[in-house]
Amino acid sequence: MQNFITLSEIDSVVKMIKDQISIQPVAGIILGSGLNGLADSVQDAVRISYNDLPNFPVSTVHGHAGRFVIGYLEGKPVLVMQGRIHYYEGYTMGQVTLPVRVMQRLDIPSMIVTNAAGGVHPDFEPGDVMLITDQINLMGMSGLNPLMGPNLDEIGTRFPDMSQPYDRSYCELARQVAMDNGLTLREGVYAGLSGPSFESPADLRFLRMAGADAVGMSTVPEVIVARHGNMRVLGLSGISNKANLDGSTVTTHEEVIEAGKVITPKVEMIIRGVLRDLE
Repeated sequence: MQNFITLSEIDSVVKMIKDQISIQPVAGIILGSGLNGLADSVQDAVRISYNDLPNFPVSTVHGHAGRFVIGYLEGKPVLVMQGRIHYYEGYTMGQVTLPVRVMQRLDIPSMIVTNAAGGVHPDFEPGDVMLITDQINLMGMSGLNPLMGPNLDEIGTRFPDMSQPYDRSYCELARQVAMDNGLTLREGVYAGLSGPSFESPADLRFLRMAGADAVGMSTVPEVIVARHGNMRVLGLSGISNKANLDGSTVTTHEEVIEAGKVITPKVEMIIRGVLRDLE
């Protein structure tokens, strides 16, 4: 299976979206498991199903609606992904990150990415929100880097710098929003695995020793591709379950979705606050 997406394939999706909207989004927002509710509050929304876009991957996971919602949040034009694509669904890394490429060709300068993640840090509890300050690309280290294949010179350099994957100014904005609203905002490093199995106790102990504070099955490839195109990124993890370091508990996807009900208002508060101050 071809692992990369061509510029013409990207632009065919972009053209179909442009034909249906009349605004220029200033931010693309990717919503993770259990966090779809924010898209429902987008005003003057145009909704475009992934099914209706040419050669576009379709989300198959419960809790991911599978459509773009384009309109206004806090008075700012945005493009919201109501449901993301995961590598474990059987797609290539090129397909997984196609939505980010579409954002880039739509000239969207910023991306806010959210996810449901397992808490690896022993102090993190289900319902917490973590500001992602860095990431561990375990998928890419094992050969699944989304930039493999011909480089898209029109978008970015062959060897993009990843020293600051998450924009420091946006992180500071998020901290300020959380402080102003009396919200405890955790901070830490997100480790991206391929999934779909949840981690074993030994996996989690390894991740903790490697410096991870939260772990999930998304986000890292999207952020790499975003930075390849010089997009500014803010990342937020909703901690949906506590690290099972000794094998005494069982983690389920239903638990992740349920935790999203507690996490969503907190994440929404931060996203709205950041958008208000976004240029």
